[in-house]
Amino acid sequence: MKFNWLIFTAIVASLQMSSCKNADNDKKKNWDLVWSDEFDSNGLPDSTKWGYDIGGHGWGNNEKQYYTASRLENARTENGYLIIEARKEKLDSSEYTSARLVTRGKMDWLYGRFEIRAKLPSGRGTWPAIWMLPTKQSYGNNYWPENGEIDIMEHVGFHQGFIHASTHSIKYYWRIGTQRTDTIYSKDASETFHNYVMEWDPEEIRVYMDDSLYFTSVNDKTGWEAWPFDKPFFLLLNIAVGGDWGGAKGIDDSIWPQKMEVDFVRVYKRKELSQK
Repeated sequence: MKFNWLIFTAIVASLQMSSCKNADNDKKKNWDLVWSDEFDSNGLPDSTKWGYDIGGHGWGNNEKQYYTASRLENARTENGYLIIEARKEKLDSSEYTSARLVTRGKMDWLYGRFEIRAKLPSGRGTWPAIWMLPTKQSYGNNYWPENGEIDIMEHVGFHQGFIHASTHSIKYYWRIGTQRTDTIYSKDASETFHNYVMEWDPEEIRVYMDDSLYFTSVNDKTGWEAWPFDKPFFLLLNIAVGGDWGGAKGIDDSIWPQKMEVDFVRVYKRKELSQK
């Protein structure tokens, strides 16, 4: 019988896809869902899950927006999505408005898998972020950077498509140029939804876009100065405007409003941990 390479190739591809799906299913079986928001209602974000950071004082980065609270123009749920919207409008002494949603005071976590499906804004001056900060000051003389920061996703509009993940501590942080960080490129980050995923355990922090692992921060066991990531952290979702990084190439005032759309936020614990 003549060997048919097309059939053979199709069979191999099918087996590979089946293997990948099984591996993904096996991986998901290792986790229990412990917290989520699917954004299924319309209106303001669920106040039992989200609060707001408020104000327009630059947020330590010379940002240009005023973060508002309970304002539909800047943060709302509609048609199954959370919409965070940055707008060109004056409020107080700021020329832009936006929102920064936080789970601080409502929910925090020590270790787990954090999965956020989002579509990002674009344009020079946009700076969306999905990130985490410590609930309490446990180390050092200052809250930041001694107690750490985990950036699951950052994107600056002047560098379209380059997705950044980082961890910061007093030993490794951006103001002294020692932060642990890496990037992955997505040609359609602002056109379609992608999963931004962080897995965090006592040994390391791993960040993925969809199924691609592109950043790992390892606990080198040299003390809290390098690894303060052994205390509870809370989640933040926001769009900043301008700032030291987001505004490094200026702000394009023709692009507003800009939105970050979030399909869901899901938090998992490893089964052996969630069952204790």
